[in-house]
Amino acid sequence: MSITENKGMFSSNTDMWATPKDFYDELNKEFGFQTDVCAIPDNAKCENYFTPDLDGLKQDWEGVCWMNPPYGRVIGQWVKKAFEESEKHGSVVVCLLPARTDTKWWHEYCMKGEIRLVKGRLKFGDSKNSAPFPSAVVIFGNHRRGELSAI
Repeated sequence: MSITENKGMFSSNTDMWATPKDFYDELNKEFGFQTDVCAIPDNAKCENYFTPDLDGLKQDWEGVCWMNPPYGRVIGQWVKKAFEESEKHGSVVVCLLPARTDTKWWHEYCMKGEIRLVKGRLKFGDSKNSAPFPSAVVIFGNHRRGELSAI
């Protein structure tokens, strides 16, 4: 899920972190995303996307999906859904996540996917500062691995 303005991005005021455009573009070249499962209209990454009103957690995820979920307490629900949808529908779900390797959701789900640790810290949205946490791309489902220069 993303934000349209930078206000409060590095505080507890929000759990939404806007995907860096260049970072997304590199992943999109590799995967060819069809659906952004966790978006708002101002910054959806795909023509097909689920807004908070549509609640991506209640939708079927099919094809090749992009997910940058809210990073707050509900993140585990999103990661579980990504894993389950890849198993249920044979979807490929590519997730941009904080690399929280000490959490239950990381061990229960992320460890079952392909994990690509991001070198350095990402700059989310229009921020001039890097995120205060490391990031990872976690991929659920079968896909052909390509070269990814952004990581």
